[in-house]
Amino acid sequence: MKLRAKFLNFKWNKLILDIIFLCFGCAFGAFASIGVMIPNGLSSGGITGVVRILQQYINIDFSLLYYIGAMVILIICWILLGRKEAEKIILMTVLYPAFLVLFERLDFVLLEQKDMTLASIFFGIIAGIGSGLVFVRGYSSGGTDTVAKIIKIKIFPHIAMSQILLCLDSAVIICSGFVYGKNVALYALVSSVIFSKTTEMLLYGFDPKVVQLEIISDKNQVIIDYILNEIRRGVTTVMIKGEYSKVTKHKLITICSPRESMLIKRFVAETDRNAFVTVLHVETVWGAGKGFSNIAETK
Repeated sequence: MKLRAKFLNFKWNKLILDIIFLCFGCAFGAFASIGVMIPNGLSSGGITGVVRILQQYINIDFSLLYYIGAMVILIICWILLGRKEAEKIILMTVLYPAFLVLFERLDFVLLEQKDMTLASIFFGIIAGIGSGLVFVRGYSSGGTDTVAKIIKIKIFPHIAMSQILLCLDSAVIICSGFVYGKNVALYALVSSVIFSKTTEMLLYGFDPKVVQLEIISDKNQVIIDYILNEIRRGVTTVMIKGEYSKVTKHKLITICSPRESMLIKRFVAETDRNAFVTVLHVETVWGAGKGFSNIAETK
């Protein structure tokens, strides 16, 4: 009876919607790699770039190498961070390589002639759309995001995960430059910028580069610690009162980048499923802080 009750109460609509978004996200990402990046001799950051480097020395299909790398990351995540963290990336670990295999078999190429400039632009756009579709449902790619989280928790707890991720991607791109040449590394940098901007636009539209999060939760201190220590953003606490319930609570306010807001949203969802989160688009911010305009230099 308990199993039946759990089965009936399970959020099947959410799961089906998640799978649809993940499938489309994986399809876009896989096509960007197989149909755009590889035929034009490009590389990238993250696990995709690592696989491209290995392809120079190991004569194995891109999809198989990627699958091996993703499985290694999954196993390491399970061992070091536990089953709960590993479960968050299992779907992507299985789905994404499957779409890579599919597009390798279809052998469809976007550009009729090799053009590294166009390819770097379209790779960033298409891969960014795929990443945005995955992020919007609160999932992780399971690549360098997970590696950065492991390094953050186990080695450098006082360094922000976004900084670790930036270092990892930069290191991969630099290594690509040694293997494929400086031009390929520069094109990879262009793709990375376009990829990041496309993902942000998919999540928030053509809005500014910073957003304001307002969070109402019963687990404020845990959320504050996460924002301060992992995201490395400031937090303001405001006392509020609900006129319907007449209950007094604390509201947390923080300003961050769209990508950071998704990380915070995912953490809040895992910490307190009854939390209330509001996202406000910010035109500009004057003051000291990452991504803010210097008030003294602004005219």
